[in-house]
Amino acid sequence: MKVLGLLGSPRRYGNSFKGLMLALKAAERYGAETEWLHLYELSLKPCLGCVSEDVKACRYPCIIKDDMKKVYDAILEADGIVFATPVYWYSPSAVMKNVIDRLTALENMIHIDGKSWLDGKVVGIIATGNDTGSMFAVAQLMSILNSMGTIIPPWSMAYTNDLRDALENRAFVTDALNVGRSVVMMIKAMRGERVEKWYDPSLFNWFEKELRPWLEDVAKKEEEKAEKPWKSFTS
Repeated sequence: MKVLGLLGSPRRYGNSFKGLMLALKAAERYGAETEWLHLYELSLKPCLGCVSEDVKACRYPCIIKDDMKKVYDAILEADGIVFATPVYWYSPSAVMKNVIDRLTALENMIHIDGKSWLDGKVVGIIATGNDTGSMFAVAQLMSILNSMGTIIPPWSMAYTNDLRDALENRAFVTDALNVGRSVVMMIKAMRGERVEKWYDPSLFNWFEKELRPWLEDVAKKEEEKAEKPWKSFTS
């Protein structure tokens, strides 16, 4: 099975990144192959709303010629998708919202060949911010993705509401790990395997013993090489 991660943050070292890496590592632990895309590194233009002109005009691979084709194809190859985003004014980031809007081209295939091409994709959601807006962002993504035909398993969301290092937040770390686990468990359940439990709090012990040093090192190296244009205003 394959699980795809979509990072909707400009920072490849921040809390959304860390949450996504935790989820994907847990997915690997339970048998999935993983890959992830950094949406800020792609050219992703806003939706043109073709569906409002002609319901059959909105279809894969979308009339807009940009990097969304890469996202579409990665999603179509995946059994599960984890969406990780910072919270910008109670909502997902703009680039993540662009992707969500553009996924209409897959959902709208229901009018072309009789089914949404997102039907049966299992999703998890991670949102990080510095206020209570995280749950707004999660709820927005869940309602949209469920309306597109995806499956949302138990315990498939993780969020944090402050700017502290997410790796110091035991609840967030455990939840993020279980996002990856629950996505894989649902994929297995859909294949006929019995799931004894959906949430495993003991994953935090695995994080402390094996994942923490690795992820802290990865995040540190990513931050060291990252361009920080906002520093011109604070230096």
